Amino acid sequence: MIRENGKAQKTFLIAYIDDCSRVVPYAQFFSSEKFDGLRIVTKEAFLRYGKPKRIYSDNGKIYRSETLQYACAELGITLIHTQPYDPQSKGKIERFFRTVQTRFYPLLEMERATSLQALNERFWKWLEEDYHRKPHASLEGKTPHEVFQSQVHMVSFVEDATWLDTIFLKREFRKVKADGTITLNKQLYEVPPRFIGQSVEIRYDEQGVYVYEDGKEAAKATLVRMHENAHVKRHRSPFAGLGKEAGTDV
Repeated sequence: MIRENGKAQKTFLIAYIDDCSRVVPYAQFFSSEKFDGLRIVTKEAFLRYGKPKRIYSDNGKIYRSETLQYACAELGITLIHTQPYDPQSKGKIERFFRTVQTRFYPLLEMERATSLQALNERFWKWLEEDYHRKPHASLEGKTPHEVFQSQVHMVSFVEDATWLDTIFLKREFRKVKADGTITLNKQLYEVPPRFIGQSVEIRYDEQGVYVYEDGKEAAKATLVRMHENAHVKRHRSPFAGLGKEAGTDV
């Protein structure tokens, strides 16, 4: 919980932990518990500490997202979910959350974070300088950082961050209307005329909306701004009215 502009704001911590070293590849506080937050944490974890062989995740809705399942499949990662109502199966990450409560939260009592950004900056500093650098009881007195570094030669790192971005795009299918547009999240987008009448795969994030064909990006969709669009003459589909001209009923 933080107070920003005089208002209390609830926060949610999303994190991964390495089962072997207890290193936390990445973690971040968010104002809501949505998939966009999990996507950020997952991508950053892969970029900073490499690609795992398996992800053992919570059974919650965001962890069962099709986007996460697609991403893991393309990366060759086995995605495993805990059984419902089985807190013991999440023991290591739960112990980390308790450590955050007992070692990081008291620091906030002495000096409150005034924004989400300030909270995360202080948390990341504590994570690197305190948690990762202190001996861990289950690691025979070694620190998480020491254990991870001793096995870093076995880590498979992700070298292409751009490729990783495309893997984590959300996916939907849309039928392209006769005017060459689709509707996504209550907004209208225009796609190239050659897709008119087709059902196309749409992949998107906060950076853009793209048309995919055979698993590859084929075009970028353009947001239709209704005010500007009202003054632009739209091109009529060359197929519109074809049946009438041929003397058939449509």
